[in-house]
Amino acid sequence: MDKFKLLLPALFCCLVNHALAQDVFGHWKTIDDRTGKPKGIIKIYEDDGLMYGKVVEILEEGKEEVLCEKCDGELKDKPVLGMEIITAAEEDDGEWKGKRLFDPEQGMTFRCKIWLNPENPNELKVRGYLAFIYRTQTWLRVKG
Repeated sequence: MDKFKLLLPALFCCLVNHALAQDVFGHWKTIDDRTGKPKGIIKIYEDDGLMYGKVVEILEEGKEEVLCEKCDGELKDKPVLGMEIITAAEEDDGEWKGKRLFDPEQGMTFRCKIWLNPENPNELKVRGYLAFIYRTQTWLRVKG
């Protein structure tokens, strides 16, 4: 019985750690799917059951204070740092789907599907759709 009392808290900690590691929320390093280079850190968070993401750090040297030159409307010439790029995605059976994944570099908005890599929960798959054409990037979890 004494061994069981010691084993139970350890098992509980392992299960909690495993569950937290499988969460899409947190900070993710974006990797350019064309160059393989890191571009920024995105904070993905939940608000009222929906997923949002905003740029919290720009990793490209010399672009730390870049403005959204290709943007239209109220985002035109606004700082990319702090910009919301994922808006109100909804969870559907382990995947998050939404109508707004914004690419400030292109000034374009895409529909999106976002999910954890089932083989590696420290990789986030982010797919942007424009009509029937899509691109998928792999973002890496930032520890901390």
